[in-house]
Amino acid sequence: MTDTIAEVRGRRVWDSRGRPTVEVEVFTAGGMRARAIAPAGASRGSAEASDLRDGGSRLGGLDVLTAISRVHTVIAPALVGHDVCAQSTIDSVLDQLDPTPTREVLGGNATVATSLAVLHTASAVAKQPLWRYLNPEVRTIPRPEIQIIGGGAHAARRVDLQDFMVIPLSATSIADALVHVAEVYRTVGELFAARGPVLGVADEGGHWPAVSRNEEALELLTTGIERAGFRAGTDVGISLDIAASEFEKDGTYRLSAEDRDFARDEWLAVLHNWMRDYPIVAIEDPASEHDPIGMRAATAAFGARALIVGDDYIVTNPDRITEAAADSACNTALIKVNQAGTVTRSWQAHERAHAVGWATIVSARSGETEDVSVAHLAVGWGADIVKVGSITRGERTAKWNELIRIDEELGGVPLAEFPHTCAAPAPRGG
Repeated sequence: MTDTIAEVRGRRVWDSRGRPTVEVEVFTAGGMRARAIAPAGASRGSAEASDLRDGGSRLGGLDVLTAISRVHTVIAPALVGHDVCAQSTIDSVLDQLDPTPTREVLGGNATVATSLAVLHTASAVAKQPLWRYLNPEVRTIPRPEIQIIGGGAHAARRVDLQDFMVIPLSATSIADALVHVAEVYRTVGELFAARGPVLGVADEGGHWPAVSRNEEALELLTTGIERAGFRAGTDVGISLDIAASEFEKDGTYRLSAEDRDFARDEWLAVLHNWMRDYPIVAIEDPASEHDPIGMRAATAAFGARALIVGDDYIVTNPDRITEAAADSACNTALIKVNQAGTVTRSWQAHERAHAVGWATIVSARSGETEDVSVAHLAVGWGADIVKVGSITRGERTAKWNELIRIDEELGGVPLAEFPHTCAAPAPRGG
């Protein structure tokens, strides 16, 4: 069943950080309609699609009225009359309207909201939930990767690493996985409370760490896993979003919270010690996006026992994934739709990653809303892992709860297998 686009309407809405973002709603000639909201990141790869913001004094320069104007004056006239189910054609039109690599003309916030809204409208025309519209043969739910402690750009840089997360390894269903994570989140919160006043929650809902060293956070997280009754590294593993581009400059990695500088080899030695001492099963952006030697070295050193995830390094770009795979610079791709600017480009990146033998993680951003597109994309595309932040805050739980509903519609399916069998570290003394 097909239907043509009759109207494309943009509007300003608000994200989880109280900042404006773009929502686009698509209407068809047959009376169907659907909408989607652009997310926004705090730490961003230099080559990813950029949001178009107004600048000036209003809302700290972050308003999006210019991007919304582009939706009405440039995008809408070009899309009206197109078959709403022709996703790749519509995304190609968006590419032609703004051929710049970082979406500088229309804004990645305008293009991704439009592209997602078109996809949602097409699934409505087909009278199918989005995940089924993408793939009627779904067999698994992606395994969740969930923030427990926030750091870096997500928590006023109290510690330098951006996310201290867990991946439930022994859980076999999304329902059980979320219970496991909730137990760890609760236990880690109790450990923080016992140390003194807590600072609050980070951008993505994790605990805001009352610690000054990354090792303290790792120790607390490992202890929290164990006190919750799980075997660290067997039942629940630790995943780190290091976001090294945020603290690398001119080849030096500087941990500001600890007032320490490291050359590349010294930084890799720090990572080696963490991998040895803690049940870490995944590390994201262990080296800067400008340090391919560091990324290759991290993959060579740790890739046999952990996922080495490219985020800023590959920015959901199929060509960068091909290059990184040839260089053995990662073994897992983080897929963020707003990095690419369209659904089609993101799907191509996801498929390229699987084609080169990598795992995939479909991810939300730190600036999120009630939009649940990422849950449907992760399931429909067959991602290995899904990452949307913590297990608190409504913009996060909206996605986890949607995965529960999808699983129920599927009649209860297993979680995707964790891509690596990662041995737990040697027992610690004491």
